[in-house]
Amino acid sequence: MQIDAHHHFWQPARGDYGWIPEDNVILNRAYGPADIAPHLIAAGIDATILIQAAPSIGETEYMLGIADSTPHVAGVTGWVDFENQAHRAELARLAGHPKFLAVRPMIQDIPDDEWMLRSDVQWGFEMTNELGLRFEALGFPRHIKNFLTIFRRYPDMKVVINHCMKPQIGARDAMQFKQWADGITRLAKETSAFCKFSALITEADNNWQTEQLRPYAEHVIASFGAERVMWGSDWPVCRLRGEYAEWRKAALELTAGLGDAAQAAIYSGTANNFYDLGLQ
Repeated sequence: MQIDAHHHFWQPARGDYGWIPEDNVILNRAYGPADIAPHLIAAGIDATILIQAAPSIGETEYMLGIADSTPHVAGVTGWVDFENQAHRAELARLAGHPKFLAVRPMIQDIPDDEWMLRSDVQWGFEMTNELGLRFEALGFPRHIKNFLTIFRRYPDMKVVINHCMKPQIGARDAMQFKQWADGITRLAKETSAFCKFSALITEADNNWQTEQLRPYAEHVIASFGAERVMWGSDWPVCRLRGEYAEWRKAALELTAGLGDAAQAAIYSGTANNFYDLGLQ
């Protein structure tokens, strides 16, 4: 069993993907199950987690529709508006779908870094926890301090950090690496959060090399332990720096020195356990 714990499908014609530049030929096009199928087959992927990419209920319902007709989509991470109390009912309704497993506010795109601490959005974290859903933490290293606060405030909430908290690999800055690494260590030691081993090539530059990614991969795995780390492709966003197979190959090289049990956890077991997929 091999699991891709993080990928997207989208249709720009829906009109709710405001972050996609109109002139970006890689991102500004539709992606669906037929587009990813060859990559999953080549990599031997059996199941995937489909992640929201637009801040709308409509896109979440669109993804659930795809999940209903796509066997490899084992779960969906959707979106609700934490600033809108009326979305309590929406979250409860969505949670009734067997493949709706998690919620992801697009915190990286919110101008106010203190947003997650606001009193008016706390219901979202509380209800996510009460419904037994998971919270996907999408942010940058500058958000680590506030994520620590939230994860401690809701210690029973199942949390997974997206994309290793997006270290700025392309900057090649030793101080930035240290600040990120120190934050990752605290998140791992002081909370029960999991971490997605994904998007490292996206945060690198166009000329990235696998060895450039190694300090980041090794620090995440050493900090969290393989049992709290899961691999994700971040396809098709990864295509900004490399194709699905290129990132998969780099990831396998970066984890080749681990034992069989650790590799099995990163590429299957951790995601299976975290999302309660029950796959064998």
